[in-house]
Amino acid sequence: MCNFGLHFKLLLFVVANNQQSILSFLTKKERKKKINIVQKQVRINPSRRRSIPLRVAFSMTEKPAVVQKKITVLNQQNEKLVGVLHDTGSMEIVVLCHGFRSSKDFDTMVNLAVALEKEGISAFRFDFPGNGESEGSFQYGNYRREADDLHSVVEYFNGANRKVTAVLGHSKGGDVVLLYASKYHNVHTIINLSGRYNLEKGIAERLGKDFLKIIKKDGFIDVKNRAGEIDYRVTNESLMDRLDTNMHDACLQIDKGCRVLTVHGSADEIIPVEDALEFDKIIPNHKLHIIEGANHGYTLHQAELTPVILPFIKEGLQQNSDTR
Repeated sequence: MCNFGLHFKLLLFVVANNQQSILSFLTKKERKKKINIVQKQVRINPSRRRSIPLRVAFSMTEKPAVVQKKITVLNQQNEKLVGVLHDTGSMEIVVLCHGFRSSKDFDTMVNLAVALEKEGISAFRFDFPGNGESEGSFQYGNYRREADDLHSVVEYFNGANRKVTAVLGHSKGGDVVLLYASKYHNVHTIINLSGRYNLEKGIAERLGKDFLKIIKKDGFIDVKNRAGEIDYRVTNESLMDRLDTNMHDACLQIDKGCRVLTVHGSADEIIPVEDALEFDKIIPNHKLHIIEGANHGYTLHQAELTPVILPFIKEGLQQNSDTR
């Protein structure tokens, strides 16, 4: 026991990194018998004095293991929305929303979820109805209804003593998170990734220039893939839902205290970068970031998304903690 006590005091001496401090740790008898041993065996390189406490601090703050688990949430229509929770154990959760005819497994959704988990922030990526693993049928419009689906997800986690502190959406999902912010006002960090400002545009490119005439005559339009097979059906109801969704008016309803980040690629081939500039004009508490050369899916620019999006989310988390 005496030897253990002496060795412990010698360890404290090394961590303290000060030769003089041994005098305060050792008894008078120990100083007399052991001081020569310490001086002979302990050699401290002044250039490394700071490395010892830094290594100790790192081992004390190791991040907990991340658990990925599949979760099912019921929406207002009692349909099962399937998602993957990247659970770091944090109370705060960021919800990620995919775009048109996409899924939770879209590269951008997965990459951002992994980037968040590395920072100790839990993330949940899920499929909207009729996409991926979720129940329901795919609809061409449904922008407002998908905002309601997102609300079901937010309420699910809030009811489980977690807190959704940010929502992010890509493409159509970008419009959905903005519509969510305009209606529900309970999440104050919003990231719009390549959302469309004018929903009247971009339709003819998919449905043909005579889409209104055809859909009024037949009640639907079947969109076919390159092989000539039906990819999806656009009904008159779903088309009118899109045309009746006014993003300009919705954005004017977003609270001034709600922080909104719009990220857009300068080479977006589906939604022109000018749409991002329009959002910047009307959203009150707005930040705009253009990624030069990026296309709609950020195919070659995935690595540039995280350095822009992650600090914005973390700033929101800090503001939330400051107001508690």
